[in-house]
Amino acid sequence: MIRRGREVFCHGEESVDVSSTAYALPTPELVLDRYRPLRPIGRGGSGSVWLARDERTGLEVALKIVPREGKRASRAAREMEAASRLRHERCVRAYDFGGDNGHVYIAYEYVQGQTMREALRAGKLSDRDAIEAAAQILDALAHAHRIGIVHRDVKPSNVLVEEGPGLSIKLLDFGLAQFDEADTLTAVGDVPGTLAYIAPERLTGAEATTASDVWAVGVLLWESLAGEHPFWGVPLPQVAAAIESGAPPLTGVRSDLPPAVVDAVSSALAVEPTKRPSAERLARDLRSAVTSPRRDRTSPARARRAAAAPRVRAAPLPLEQRLVPAGLAAVAVVVGATLLPFWTPGLTVLLTVAAVLATLRSPRLGLAVALFVPVFPLGNVALAAAVAYATLAALWLAVWWRDARAGLLFMAGPVLAMIGAIALLPLAVQPARGGARRALQALAGVFAAVAVAGLRGGALPLTGDPISNLGIDGSRSLLAVVGPVVALLQANPWFAALAAVLAASAALLPDARKRGFRGIAILGVCQIGLILFLAPTLPALQIVLGTFALCAILAARSFHAGRYP
Repeated sequence: MIRRGREVFCHGEESVDVSSTAYALPTPELVLDRYRPLRPIGRGGSGSVWLARDERTGLEVALKIVPREGKRASRAAREMEAASRLRHERCVRAYDFGGDNGHVYIAYEYVQGQTMREALRAGKLSDRDAIEAAAQILDALAHAHRIGIVHRDVKPSNVLVEEGPGLSIKLLDFGLAQFDEADTLTAVGDVPGTLAYIAPERLTGAEATTASDVWAVGVLLWESLAGEHPFWGVPLPQVAAAIESGAPPLTGVRSDLPPAVVDAVSSALAVEPTKRPSAERLARDLRSAVTSPRRDRTSPARARRAAAAPRVRAAPLPLEQRLVPAGLAAVAVVVGATLLPFWTPGLTVLLTVAAVLATLRSPRLGLAVALFVPVFPLGNVALAAAVAYATLAALWLAVWWRDARAGLLFMAGPVLAMIGAIALLPLAVQPARGGARRALQALAGVFAAVAVAGLRGGALPLTGDPISNLGIDGSRSLLAVVGPVVALLQANPWFAALAAVLAASAALLPDARKRGFRGIAILGVCQIGLILFLAPTLPALQIVLGTFALCAILAARSFHAGRYP
């Protein structure tokens, strides 16, 4: 794993510059008859890491090399066992494991970024970013906990902040992981992990549990928001006693935080393990808490302490992250207000401006305005259609309430369809968090393109076949609305095929990009092949050109980000 500017691999609380450390390669030949080491990219407490090329696939990997000394080999084996069982986007993926007489080797996916420790020291994480990072760590832990794995060493230097347009983290180093009822690697009385993040029950000899991991995330988040560790300044001999007494209230240094955020952190740092929430629940609570109102600073003494304490201030979102949702809201309002006659031109302009301003102020309010603008025009044509659409709009608003900025990404579908570039839709919906949500936006984008074509009486996307209208004028029942829509889909089965393939591409696109040019090429070939196989009536040239543009943009972005040497 590397970061821009200098290469580093972190293990434990250590990070060592390549420029100041000599690396001895165990063998000049291929490692495990497969991996060719290219250059060292870091070393830590358990071994060194090399950038290597997999000669079988051509992919670059991060090859961890651990000497067979003491407990290192056993820990490496445990690390690989844990990594091989993890299948989650927030966990670094392990490809291979093996060894020889002197060393143990683990091949990981090669991820570009920096540790959370370094990001915090550089002041690169706002309050919102720190909370979302903690929630993503908890997503990874929830997956591990479900399959019986306890990490036991969660801390900022074991969290990788991936380079890219949005916040994306990877949880590293499962070398201390404990599996179900498996024996630990340590002798009696030896507590593994970093003391500053160890839960109080473990200091008294209790086994690590899922609640122990939640405690560590609580300490990490307390530290991220306060700008200092909760046990900072405590003499080393007294650290254990301080941990057993619990962390001080976060409000002592951050009285301006939303109460829900403080409560969530406090729940993670409950001294009694049974009172801590699960990783899944805490992630949900944190994401919900970021929209809560902030506390009023009513105590002058507390205000002085908060002003003097180092902290990571909440930074405003980048301009493009604020303007894109506002632009989508404007497009949605214009399309919804002009497809059917109802709103006057003046009111349409007023609604568009209102949607843009509402989105800039509150993405949720802007999403609600944009979604419900078409209700009255539809009601003027068919009351049943208006009721059906309003129900769908309410459901969509509920689904995207916590990620309102991404709620209107599907509007890229009608826009791209008008210029014959709907194959680019998987790229347009990438700001949505999670593969399932990206797939949902892509599905909605295809059907939104069809709906717009039907309501305006234009031509269908891609095929250009004329369509008069959806036949819902004057409909008084839900069946009368659904019937023409179903008939249209039955007459054009390629809708569903196109939507399914683009949805799959949207979900898999980040993984393809991580695998380099080959991964991007495979994604493009699969998208073209599946669309033309499932929907042979679609114009091949538009599909090929659109997909080629998609792959070219992905490759250019990756190259610009320095993902390829």
